Amino acid sequence: MATRISPLAGKLAPLSLLVDVPRLLTAYYTEVPDPSVPAQRVAFGTSGHRGSAFEISFNEWHVLAITQAICQYRKAQGIDGPLFLGIDTHALSQPAYASALEVLAANGVDVMLATHDEYTPTPAISHAILTHNRGRTSGLADGIVVTPSHNPPDNGGFKYNPPNGGPAGEDVTGGIEAAANGLLEHALDGVKRIGYAQALRAATTHRHDFLDAYVADLGNVIDMEAIRDAKVRIGVDPLGGAGVHYWARIAERYRLDLTVVSDEVDPTFRFMTVDWDGRIRMDPSSPYAMQRLLAIKDRFDIAFACDTDHDRHGIVTAQAGLLPPNHYLSVVIDYLFAQRPQWGAHAAVGKTVVSTRMIDLVTARLGRRLFEVPVGFKWFAEGLLDGSLGFGGEESAGAAFLRRDGAAWTTDKDGIVPALLSAEITARRGRDPGALYAELAREFGDPVYDRVEAPATPQQKKQLAALAPQSIVATELAGEKIASILGTAPGNGAPIGGVKVIAKSGWFAARPSGTEEIYKIYAESFGGADHLRRIVNEAQGIVDGAIAHGGPPSP
Repeated sequence: MATRISPLAGKLAPLSLLVDVPRLLTAYYTEVPDPSVPAQRVAFGTSGHRGSAFEISFNEWHVLAITQAICQYRKAQGIDGPLFLGIDTHALSQPAYASALEVLAANGVDVMLATHDEYTPTPAISHAILTHNRGRTSGLADGIVVTPSHNPPDNGGFKYNPPNGGPAGEDVTGGIEAAANGLLEHALDGVKRIGYAQALRAATTHRHDFLDAYVADLGNVIDMEAIRDAKVRIGVDPLGGAGVHYWARIAERYRLDLTVVSDEVDPTFRFMTVDWDGRIRMDPSSPYAMQRLLAIKDRFDIAFACDTDHDRHGIVTAQAGLLPPNHYLSVVIDYLFAQRPQWGAHAAVGKTVVSTRMIDLVTARLGRRLFEVPVGFKWFAEGLLDGSLGFGGEESAGAAFLRRDGAAWTTDKDGIVPALLSAEITARRGRDPGALYAELAREFGDPVYDRVEAPATPQQKKQLAALAPQSIVATELAGEKIASILGTAPGNGAPIGGVKVIAKSGWFAARPSGTEEIYKIYAESFGGADHLRRIVNEAQGIVDGAIAHGGPPSP
């Protein structure tokens, strides 16, 4: 089950890998999805619908149908404030943005577009929604972000954020998905639409300066004075993403020693080094994708990158290199809850079930409550909104946390703020997050972590998602007695869409992919690399055995 690394991994993308943008855009406008084919239907994963125009899984029909379904949802829920609309730098984002605006304007929705048609990070949309809604009980705002996140250049994506500012939950996306597929089945009958030029001129179409509003507020969530006064040398690689013009404005406003290593935007992402599997992917947590920044890390005290919609972070130090997300999240929690006294004693630590146990140990030492939820940032939105969560984070390098005064900042993942926090930590602690994680490892042990994939049919994926803990007949994991088997998350009791098996020195979790014919195994060991390999190998056998029996044993 070892992950096969492509010979191209970590190397500059060859011309043969670059997406044919004209052909991709033609496919967006000309291909028509067949709703009787499951892969061509609208399907919301952990955060929105995504796919490729080449595979007829993301094209104009999908966007028109989803947008109309969102308009119907807004009307049914009485959401009549402005809708903030933002896009990233993927090739399909601009045409999808135009398609969405044509429907929104035809439905009379007040739409807020970025000033100067600026690219808009996901956190800037969440920040705008919360800023507008603060203190309101009516005229509430919501938003759409057109992005497939860090995924390959031929992908498009479409995310809806309701008035709580975070990713929409399944109670919302389920209805939108069903309505959108109904519109596809009826050849878009029921979709209201006007021409793009008319939509831009509509009285309901407005402009909003997302960039200035977000940047001007950063001092209320990050100690920018400490970074400036300590003269921390910062390097930033936007990876050609939506925050590309935010960083220079941040440096200017807060007088930081910050260097943007590249401000290039190119929909082929030809400047990227190839990810582990031979595909271009703007993943700031992947050492293969982060080679450009790693090559110059010694020039800076701290360096970081964000993915294409800037909702994920990657932290690079001169000594430790690229920090695994679990390492950095542990340091962030240890730092924030000691340095944010205004948060109050009730603010809990949020983590997903597949994140490191180091977070549990740090949280216990801090005397904080742990809120452990299934995969998906949507589970943190309400807690971040009401302040019952000080922090929410996931192993895939997504996180958000409260303002310095304990109020909500964003309720969606924010890659910019955790990135800047690494500079605050370096300034205030005099040591970078890599050195601070080494201290945690000396105190609690040094866990090793891995995530691997195994093939699974649609039926097997369905069985895994519905697997009950009693389906697991194994009693030991890598030589240790199994202490517990979870089918629901301890924090909120929600199904985790798979299982988590826990022993004294390690654990694994298995869950199906929402978009591919695979399932994922997440595993961690406090007993070293050999012990981790045993866990991973046994995990696949345990899961395959449970799936083969088709679910829980008969009573």
